This record gives sequence, C-alpha cells and structure tokens, in this order.
Amino acid sequence: MKLKLKRPLVIFDLETTGMNINRDRIVEICLLKIYPDDREEIRTYLVNPGVPIPPEVTEIHGIKDEDVKDKPGFKEISNELNNFLKDCDFGGFNSNKFDFPMMVEEFYRAGIEFDIEKRKFIDAQRIYHFKEPRNLKAAYRFYCEKELENAHSAEADTIATWAVLKAQLDKYEDIPDDIEGLHRMSGQNNLADLAGRFIYNPDGEVLFNFGKHKGKKVKDILKAEPGYYNWMMEGDFSMQTKNVLTRIRLSMRND
Repeated sequence: MKLKLKRPLVIFDLETTGMNINRDRIVEICLLKIYPDDREEIRTYLVNPGVPIPPEVTEIHGIKDEDVKDKPGFKEISNELNNFLKDCDFGGFNSNKFDFPMMVEEFYRAGIEFDIEKRKFIDAQRIYHFKEPRNLKAAYRFYCEKELENAHSAEADTIATWAVLKAQLDKYEDIPDDIEGLHRMSGQNNLADLAGRFIYNPDGEVLFNFGKHKGKKVKDILKAEPGYYNWMMEGDFSMQTKNVLTRIRLSMRND
C-alpha cells in the first residue's frame, strides 16, 4: 500500500543531551523529506548543544563533546531548517511525545515560533504499539525482517522508521493510507500543545490535561484564578506550552 501524500512528509529523529525537553538540547538531527512524487531528500546535522553531553548519554548515541565542538548551534541552522520544513507534515518513532516537542522548543529558543497549527503528525511507534507492542529495533526486525545496525544513530533510526512505516502500510489493510488518518491514529489530533498539558474537547474548547484543574476549561480557570497564569509562566513548562496559554489569555480580551 502506497502512502498518499498531498504535501511533503518529513521523517525525522533526534539525538540529544538527555530526555528533558525544557533543559536538554539537540546534538544530532536527521530529516528525511518524502515528496508527493516519491522523491526523497535526506539531511543530517551534528549540532553543538552549548552544554556538555553527559557520558552516560554518549554511551547510548556515541556522540562526544569533541564531535560537536566545531559544529553550529541550533540557532545558527534554525532558519535553514525552518525553510526546509515549511508546509510539511511529520513522522517519527516516539516523535509525538519527545522528538517533535524537543525540536519545536529549540526553535523557540532560537527566536522562531515554529508553526504547528496545520501540521499532521504520524508516530510509527503508536501504530506499532497499537498492532505489535515493541521498540524500534524489534519493529524493524518484525516488519522489515532485518536487524537494525547502528541503533541510536539519528540517520540509522530515521531511515529505519521510514522503512517500518512503509512496511506497516503494506501489512495492515485496515490502517489509513493518508496523512490525516495516520495523524488521528497516532493520537495527536486532540492536543492543544505538544506536551499534552492542554487538550481540545469535542466542541473545540481547550481544557487542562494535568493537575488539579484537569478536565476544566482553561478560560474558566484563568477567569476564576488569574494567578494561575503567572504560576504556569514561571513554572517548569515548555515555551511552546506557555505560548499556547498566552494566546488563550489574549483571546479572552475579545470574549
């Protein structure tokens, strides 16, 4: 089954200094751009994170401080990346929970408000777990009948993810073959922010998805407890989450 594309799809993977979206940084990024006419273009960047790479993290992906010391920081390549990613949808493996929020946060730190409003997100891990719960290495073995070499290399993982996604389309006749359907299946369609702190209800209203106000309308809480906005803005939340909250607050001026 061939994936139907209306615009380019970018399969991507990151290697980072750690797993904290707010505090950690990208050290390698690979982007595989698939065009509607089946052309493919791949770009891989080593990135100077501006902070030391912990030894235990280097043991996982093999990237040392000395490997990136002369490489550009994310801000230096942010405009090039933003242009490359314009009008694209996205796919990855566990990308909805980590890779995409991490990349967007880096864009915010670089002074670019990365547009996510009309993007679609495919997470091959969500589809895999829906059908055959495992990890990328096992998914590659299961769907492609090969062993994944150089796991935790951004380029190897990116290429393997695209191979897994194509194999999933061939294997399962009951999964969608279009971006919209796979986006819904990947569980991203009701999130108002990438970290999942806010979600949309069926009426399109934004609700809190955490803490004491979980399930309540954000606008109602901001009206009843104005200080809650300041608490979140000063708290350990991603810049993108704070930006969504600020847009909601500003929209209330017109209510």
